[in-house]
Amino acid sequence: MYATTLTTNPQVDYFRNNDLGERMAPRILLVEDDSNLGSVLTEYLELKGYDVTHCVDGEAGESAFGTKKYDLCILDVMLPKQDGFTLAKQIRKVDVDVPIIFLTAKSMKEDRLEGFAIGADDYVTKPFSIEELMMRVKAILKRTQNPVHQPKEVAHFHIGEYAFDSEQRLLTYENDSRQLTHKESELLKLLCNNTGLIVKRGDALKKIWGDDNYFNGRSMDVFVTRLRKYLKNDGNVQIINVHGMGFKLTVLGQSIN
Repeated sequence: MYATTLTTNPQVDYFRNNDLGERMAPRILLVEDDSNLGSVLTEYLELKGYDVTHCVDGEAGESAFGTKKYDLCILDVMLPKQDGFTLAKQIRKVDVDVPIIFLTAKSMKEDRLEGFAIGADDYVTKPFSIEELMMRVKAILKRTQNPVHQPKEVAHFHIGEYAFDSEQRLLTYENDSRQLTHKESELLKLLCNNTGLIVKRGDALKKIWGDDNYFNGRSMDVFVTRLRKYLKNDGNVQIINVHGMGFKLTVLGQSIN
């Protein structure tokens, strides 16, 4: 099922820039203990022009992540020494934004939801076609490497007693600032830009997660719960669940600006 035709026409659609502004192929950390699958994936990705580091256990993957900057992590869930979920949590402590794709033989909803709660960007169940995985890799890198430049939006908001800087992803209450993840910041900015209005679930999912499927929906619910926790110090601030429609950010007696 993993077999595919390996072409010798390297072509990377999305590049990253190094400190000198030079374009370089994206770096991918692949952690897969199945040596055959790991070798096939590494060869395929390298032939497509990607810079791949392949590790065969979770501890090695964590060590490798600490040595260089990666643009994408592909992690098997069932790894020796340290499982993929634990590895992802360690990665998130270092980098809250690096995209993560989980590979797994499991198809349980609970496992997928755990992965999305950690901050996974995608979840691929074995067996899969390598072409399908490649499409997902390209979609994620397109979103993260070459973001579409939009007209400058409002970046600073006052939410009751909170100050939110969406450019720096900082949420501040009195003298205490919290660094938000990329998705937390994008979701809060979307709510702020539509204060008092219903933000439809499907619209938010497509804008921030790229797809409004069931698992992304459950992932968004986790992020809404986090934002409610972050904003709990001001009782006038609420993120209301509008049943069957979406969410609405309200601040009693104030419009957000």
